[in-house]
Amino acid sequence: MTIRRTLVLAAIAHGPLLALPTPTSAQAIIPPTVAPLSAKGGSAASPDTPWLDAKRTPDERAALALAQMTQDEKLQLVHGSGMLGDPARGGSSSGGAGFVPGIKRLRLPNIDMADSTVGVTLGGLSSRYSTLMPSTIAEASTWQPELAYEYGALIGRELRAQGYNASLAGGVNLTREPRAGRTFEYRGEDPVLSGKMVGQAISGLQAQKVIGDIKHYALNDQETGRDNGNVVINYGAARESDLLAFEIGIRDGKPGMVMCAYNKVNGEHACENSELLQRTLKNEWGFKGFVVSDWAATHSTVAAINSGLDHEEPGPEKFFGRPLRDAIAAGTVPQSRLDDAVRRILYTMFATGIVDSPPRRQVPDVFAGLESAQRVAEAGIVLLKNDNVLPLAKTGTVAVIGGYADAGVLTGGGSGQVDPPGGSAVKISDDPLSQAVWFPSSPFKALKAAAPNTRFVYDDGSDPGRAAQVAAGADFAIVFAAQPASEGSDRPTLALPHNQDTLIDAVASAAKKTVVVLETGGPVTMPWIGKVGGVIAAWYPGARGGEAIARLLLGEVNFSGKLPLSFPKSEADLPNPAIRGAGLKMIPVVDPTLPNGRRRWSIPDFDIPYPEGALVGYKWYQNQGKVPLFPFGHGLSYTSYEYGSLKVTGAGATFTVTNTGERAGTETAQVYATLPPSAGKSPARLVGWATVPLKPRESKTVTVTFEKLALSVYDEKARRWKQPKGQYGVRVGPSSSVLPLTGTFAQR
Repeated sequence: MTIRRTLVLAAIAHGPLLALPTPTSAQAIIPPTVAPLSAKGGSAASPDTPWLDAKRTPDERAALALAQMTQDEKLQLVHGSGMLGDPARGGSSSGGAGFVPGIKRLRLPNIDMADSTVGVTLGGLSSRYSTLMPSTIAEASTWQPELAYEYGALIGRELRAQGYNASLAGGVNLTREPRAGRTFEYRGEDPVLSGKMVGQAISGLQAQKVIGDIKHYALNDQETGRDNGNVVINYGAARESDLLAFEIGIRDGKPGMVMCAYNKVNGEHACENSELLQRTLKNEWGFKGFVVSDWAATHSTVAAINSGLDHEEPGPEKFFGRPLRDAIAAGTVPQSRLDDAVRRILYTMFATGIVDSPPRRQVPDVFAGLESAQRVAEAGIVLLKNDNVLPLAKTGTVAVIGGYADAGVLTGGGSGQVDPPGGSAVKISDDPLSQAVWFPSSPFKALKAAAPNTRFVYDDGSDPGRAAQVAAGADFAIVFAAQPASEGSDRPTLALPHNQDTLIDAVASAAKKTVVVLETGGPVTMPWIGKVGGVIAAWYPGARGGEAIARLLLGEVNFSGKLPLSFPKSEADLPNPAIRGAGLKMIPVVDPTLPNGRRRWSIPDFDIPYPEGALVGYKWYQNQGKVPLFPFGHGLSYTSYEYGSLKVTGAGATFTVTNTGERAGTETAQVYATLPPSAGKSPARLVGWATVPLKPRESKTVTVTFEKLALSVYDEKARRWKQPKGQYGVRVGPSSSVLPLTGTFAQR
């Protein structure tokens, strides 16, 4: 969202985070508590209120309610009522990002929205607890749809507990620009993995009687100039990449809302782009919910609503209030279009259950939340390199260096920021890293608690020379390196900021053994990679990140995470080595969202061409013959796996996976396919996967069903998917670059 909340963390009076027990078993997904029937929603049906009859279909109920609404009531539903709610416009808000007053006369409830990408935001400012989940890039790194469902369900329950019934989350923009500030909010570079994981997260959330969304539709892949950038891409290529992630996510998750983006796509604002909103989303995909603008991403009245935008946020009444009433009266917007927008909103309210089961404020289950957060972190943290230095021995002396590991773990910034109880664990100082928000889950303290016979010493890493001396006196060194990221800006480079590469190099040169733990929002370059024995991608690991990191380092839990994106060797290997729009100078421009032709300072409009087309991430590297530092799908374990006995049909692949080691583990077996020659040059693409838990020496037979859309090409002229005829290649293995099993099938 463009309007970012500044959290005055020092004012939060919560006290320290209590130590909580370690999770032991998977948490059951429990249904939400149903509130008593009330005048704000959940009222029993009567002959006068047939739309409240839960036995009717959502379509029937929406039609019945729409028929009773006045024009004023219809207009009330198609725009927000201001940031943090506006009680003067009817009802009370829970203080979230968006608020739409309900129709009291018809007993239809408010729509109360909160940012909730990694947890419910603004909780601390309202003296409310919210669980900080690991970043969604970490959720995607689990490759476990059931954990994505749990992720969404936990957030849905906590939204309801805080009085909200609508979520602003569901990010699924592909990682075309790995330096983008919101990479940590998305799910990587592959449309099949991203789409399936976000679909499950949405399903879990909406099962709690909360409206879910998917965003930012579409191609909002960088923050630099996101209001001014015009993405230029062939439509067919978009359908096979970025839009495919949305198509799968909407198909699987059935979100109530689709949030359109700030940027332009092929010359038109995404929120008034009829190709995206009307023709593709509503007509071809059959989306039945409503399209909501990103905050202040509406640029017009007539063009926006006629192109398919249904609801303007945050309001109040900039384009979809009085201007929309006037446009309907003038005949430039048909009444039927307003009715369609309102019907879609009503349908969503009935389909998700917020009318029949309004939220009831209550104390969230803190223990259950922390267990879920730790479970996702342990499954999503990725072991990138291990030269037999891990797991860590529970004896000797270990130097823990840098990254505020003595205080907490890093979190992502922007509208999705979840404030910690009591404020950031790190006091703001001259160190730029202290300006970020740190959650009080200390890896250093967790290591000390879990290995009492080991001597742990800490150095803050501010002086590389001193840190090297500390490391030289220890048996083992662990360097924590952090890379803050936030909505609103992109990282200027993939290098670790603030001299941390120098720190790692100095420590690795002095220490007997060195492991680097990366707390980042995305990939980074590693000029020191040859000097260290191990590297871990911990991402932003959430409220129990310190405990999860400690358990993985000590071998109490086995690594199972796999990369959802590639780590390039250098920025020169990217399709676009420089961020488009970077360096443009600010100029005064007229802002249509401001009154009386007022101007604001902004960079000029510019194009963001995607010459790589559908070849995003690992497909680009394959096509160019480049080898990344760590490939898509990569992730090591404390055990080893062997693949065999592949059998392939046009519907799927069956094979065996054997744990050949002495530790239990979970392997993510990945299946890739190449299309027939008739489809042109076709890099291998992910068509399915399975996460396989295995005991030591255990073998299992696995069947993976292919995602049909990944086996197809989009025919732009016919506007439909077609599966080319001919022979398909199928490869199976632990990552996109290690695929020991090969097979074929023919499509006739």
